[in-house]
This record gives sequence, C-alpha cells and structure tokens, in this order.
Amino acid sequence: MVRRGGWLPFLVTCICLALSATYELIEWWTAVATGEAATAFLGTQGDPWDTQWDMFLALVGAVAAQLLLARLHDRQIRAATGGGNDRAG
Repeated sequence: MVRRGGWLPFLVTCICLALSATYELIEWWTAVATGEAATAFLGTQGDPWDTQWDMFLALVGAVAAQLLLARLHDRQIRAATGGGNDRAG
C-alpha cells in the first residue's frame, strides 16, 4: 500500500496521463495503418489540437477526481478494513 500524500497524487496523475498518451499513440498508429481512413477514424473533425485537448482533459479529470473523491475513498477503505488508520505503515 502507498502512503497518502507525498508522491501519491503526482504518481496517480502521471499514470492517468500515461494511459491517455498510450491511447493517443494507438489511435495514431491505427490512423497511419489505415491510410485514407485516418481522418474518419480519428474523428478530430478538423481540430488540429484534438490530441492536446484529450491529454489536457485527462489531466483535469485526474486532478479533479483526486481532489473531489479522496476523502470518500479513504472512508470506504476504513469501512472495508474495519476502521483504524487509513495510512499504510
């Protein structure tokens, strides 16, 4: 278990961005492999910044989820483990 605070929020955000980047790369590789169908597959609808928007929104979602749901998550963990300290140690 990872201790709350410290590097945890940063690492969670990095993992979310890495997953988003992986999806964007798969999307790009598929577009390259399909040739002319790339525009239809990507669905960018003429937005040259589509990938950047996707990554930015993944960042916003990761940070918002951590800020808004951390206490609820901690309460659920305490309830599931029978109370006590929610920090690993």
